Amino acid sequence: MNAIRKRQATSMLAVTMVAITGAIAPTSAAQTTHYEPTLESLNQHPLPQWYADAKLGIFIHWGLYSVPGWAEVNRPKNIPREDEAKWNAYAEWYYNTMRIPGSPTQAYHREHYGADFNYYQFGPIFDREAKKWNPAMMAQAFKDAGARYVVLTSKHHEGFTLWPSKVVNPNQQHLQAQRDIVGELTEAVERDGMKMGLYYSGGYDWTFNRGPIIAGNDWETVKPESIAYGQYAFDQIEELIAKYHPAVLWDDIDWPKTGKPLRVMADYYNAIPDGVIDDRFGVKHSDFQSPEYEKRSQISKVKWEECRGLGRSFGYNRAEGEKETIAPDELIYLLVDIVSKNGNLLLDVGPEADGTIPPIQMDRLKALGTWLHQNGEAIYGTQPWSRAEGETDQNIPVRFTQKTGKLYATLMGSPNGRTILLRAIQPASGSEVHLLGDAKPLTWTQKGTDLEVQLPPTLPGKYAYVLRMEPAS
Repeated sequence: MNAIRKRQATSMLAVTMVAITGAIAPTSAAQTTHYEPTLESLNQHPLPQWYADAKLGIFIHWGLYSVPGWAEVNRPKNIPREDEAKWNAYAEWYYNTMRIPGSPTQAYHREHYGADFNYYQFGPIFDREAKKWNPAMMAQAFKDAGARYVVLTSKHHEGFTLWPSKVVNPNQQHLQAQRDIVGELTEAVERDGMKMGLYYSGGYDWTFNRGPIIAGNDWETVKPESIAYGQYAFDQIEELIAKYHPAVLWDDIDWPKTGKPLRVMADYYNAIPDGVIDDRFGVKHSDFQSPEYEKRSQISKVKWEECRGLGRSFGYNRAEGEKETIAPDELIYLLVDIVSKNGNLLLDVGPEADGTIPPIQMDRLKALGTWLHQNGEAIYGTQPWSRAEGETDQNIPVRFTQKTGKLYATLMGSPNGRTILLRAIQPASGSEVHLLGDAKPLTWTQKGTDLEVQLPPTLPGKYAYVLRMEPAS
């Protein structure tokens, strides 16, 4: 993983900049290594520089579940462990949840579609709606949001593929989208200068082991481990690699042991040397860790990527509104916090069946893009500083990043008044302090170990404000 290189601080700061060690440094050069399907060989793969620098990706959960697009949002506060699946907040789990007796999703399905309506009958509806989808508009929305890469669910747990796979599913015929959604979006995303990645559900496929997952050991026993499924998953992911060359290979819920996971990884790196692999294959190799709806309190030595939805669900949930959707300021603070601790944010959108991103999610993407347009210098291509967190005299949280001799302090809130004091910050004599979005240098004074900065009468932008400290030019 990424080793944060030590930056020389003596020219700018009296505070020592500490290196993060214990991981493989990023690289921008294509590797000539031939990888073998062994952990020893795979663990030589360096983290590509593009991924270390990207910081923001967009996750897309889109499939048959997008047609009903529903999960219960009014969940009980204390749900017994044995009832967690019954109250699943993830709309992309609709097929599983609708089959659990007494679940809200089962009641919703019977009310809106009837008890005899099979989940896979959503296929023709999805295909009809997907004809309206404009991949160029979707890609542009992600570019405007400031994303540097995109990861699409090529196949989720339901087994429905978003590309015309030539690998025959022996249990469920014609279970693929009419449009080559993977191919069309890959072309649009790459045309807009972003990297395109693909998610593939290796661990669950409800066309091979239908379940449902209700409680107890179901979460493990429903994983298909037959030779037939292992070969099917292997053939499909090899097809994806060969046909679309994804920059990110994102597996979920482990990989079937019969599916040759180490061979998949070796073949992937040999085809795409600067690609990256997540940590959900169930083997001891990955390029990054992938926590879900979690926060970290400290800088991580290992590169990580936080994945989460703009709401509580990854797939489209028509029941979600403002209450369930992250607020614009909280979204920006989340990105800043993650980046300060050596992470990327993989932010999920759940399109409707026709590919439309719900208005409330588009609102958040636009707010994030606007902020990054002004302040992205403190995000893209940065590394953690000697510490991630700080605060001001007004108790405003601060997050730090650095690059090329510059230190960035992002204030996660609006200062009161024209003066702000940053705790335990000591620029070298003659350093300049700028507020991103404002051209003039700011006046600053050292107050013991703290830095006092005079702010302009009007602060540019909204939500979070970035001070850049650097040696005088």
